[in-house]
Amino acid sequence: MTTPPAPFTPFLGARIAVVGLGRAGLPAALRLAEWGAEVEAWDDGEDSRRAAAEAGLTLHDPAQGRFRADALLLSPGIPHRLPRAHPAALAAQAAGAPVLCDVEFLYRAVLAAHSSARFVGITGTNGKSTTTALVHHMLTAAGREAAVGGNLGPAALSLNILGSEGVYTLEMSSYMLERIATLRFNVAVMLNLSPDHLDRHGDMAGYAAAKARIFARQAREDIAVLGQDDAMTAAMARGLAARMVPISGLSPQRGGIWAEGPMLRDDAGVIMDLAGAPALPGSHNAQNAAAAAATGFALGLTRAEVADGLATYPGLPHRQERVAEARGVVFINDSKATNADSAARALASYDRVVWIAGGEAKEGGIESLVPFFPRIAKAFLIGRDATVLARTLAAHGVAHEIAGTLEAAVPAAAAAAFGGAAPVVLLSPACASWDQFTGFDARGDRFRDLSRLIAAAGDGRAA
Repeated sequence: MTTPPAPFTPFLGARIAVVGLGRAGLPAALRLAEWGAEVEAWDDGEDSRRAAAEAGLTLHDPAQGRFRADALLLSPGIPHRLPRAHPAALAAQAAGAPVLCDVEFLYRAVLAAHSSARFVGITGTNGKSTTTALVHHMLTAAGREAAVGGNLGPAALSLNILGSEGVYTLEMSSYMLERIATLRFNVAVMLNLSPDHLDRHGDMAGYAAAKARIFARQAREDIAVLGQDDAMTAAMARGLAARMVPISGLSPQRGGIWAEGPMLRDDAGVIMDLAGAPALPGSHNAQNAAAAAATGFALGLTRAEVADGLATYPGLPHRQERVAEARGVVFINDSKATNADSAARALASYDRVVWIAGGEAKEGGIESLVPFFPRIAKAFLIGRDATVLARTLAAHGVAHEIAGTLEAAVPAAAAAAFGGAAPVVLLSPACASWDQFTGFDARGDRFRDLSRLIAAAGDGRAA
């Protein structure tokens, strides 16, 4: 009779408090319990607590009484310092217990399994989801054992333990990076840096410091892929222990990878013509492609495998997603562009657009987009701050109309485009979506549905 394998319990006897039982927190608590930990779970929301209890977890608020866990796994969206620390974080810190993210526990579990699986971490203000998905696509297309997750897709502790030939590709937010303690990335990618999440990090210096933790504990045999298209990111090269590979969507980088026009190159020559990668338009995506290529090479992919992965990458929803085409007009869903910097990347990708924008504007509105205004044939504005955006457009002579809702904006934008204004209808809102939608994804889904209805009526097609 065959003896069944012993259960995998890398956290046997560890006491772990899990606070925040949403998309990542609940799966993390369940997996930690499965792996032997004594888990106490908590959420400030009654519905989430009920779901955890129904799943068999023990409920306990670690902020009440003495903090009795060895560590606190705190959901990334819950602050442990600024702007106001959650009571559970204060209790953990007072007890000297670390506040960690779920990727830290995945890393420790992989080590406990005696696996040499490699970890790829990808961060940056913009482009990290695309680059993460692109690297994973390259690996799977080349037949490698791979898993993807973190801030993108499945929660880290939902992923399986990979063998020693496996690769974890993980999108890392600044919120996650400030909660790692032993995690070391074999390949760490830092794409770019622009103002974001300053309420959580205090100022740009604090934000940059959190992002730079992607390189923590790297050694000489590791790879640091570093964007060169903004000064703050390029400055992170100082003090790196790993071998640095510079990347750019704009200019040559000796020893690195860059885009020269449509050609993605390195010192050995052309890797591929990015015109053959339709899901990666614009110089910002050229930088994402360069980062993915550098990562692929670091993981042992061939030039042909990298080029094939770039060419066959299908793209991510809500990130310059081609959703429909009708009468020579393409409809682009870039709902993920919730700030002006992201919208700038989309506007820079097209010569002439009918633009749909608006929602809850970030600080500074769309003033930074003025250099791209000549590309806008006409703008249709939606959401709470449509009038704020309208004032900026009017001051620069950009034709615009306040449509109010997507239901009004999409057909109006389509009519303008069909009338010859531009060959592209671009939803790239430069604003948050919470005033009218449950998130940028719901906004993008609605735009996709409306665009496809128009395309179907106009003898067009879904993209």
